[in-house]
Amino acid sequence: MKAVIHRIFSVGMALLVLFSTVSFTVEKHYCGDVLVDVSVFAEVEKCASEAEEMLAKMDCCKDTVDVIQGQDELSFKTFNDLDFEQQVFLTSFTYSYLNLFEGLPEQIVPFKNYSPPNLVADIRVLNQVFTI
Repeated sequence: MKAVIHRIFSVGMALLVLFSTVSFTVEKHYCGDVLVDVSVFAEVEKCASEAEEMLAKMDCCKDTVDVIQGQDELSFKTFNDLDFEQQVFLTSFTYSYLNLFEGLPEQIVPFKNYSPPNLVADIRVLNQVFTI
């Protein structure tokens, strides 16, 4: 269970870094005030050919490009970049957290490989000793 949660968290963090650094553009084509096509990865589709000739004379078609900029630089901090108080807190927190979950000591069962003797007769019935 712990390994599954660790893998899910690792994949989630990797996807977060990936999506925060990716840049892409969104292209939009308008004919007049009407949005004709929107494209993220390919060229936008222009107006129809016969309508394009008529609209080219009127000059009412326009293309807009929206650029969504990703993060350019990722900052990596080391332990030495932290203040002294932060280093002390991080060290003490890590130490106390790791010692919080100590494993149980291994229990030794001395009679684990012992098999009881075979009963030939029931001794309680032979001695007629019964619990009331």
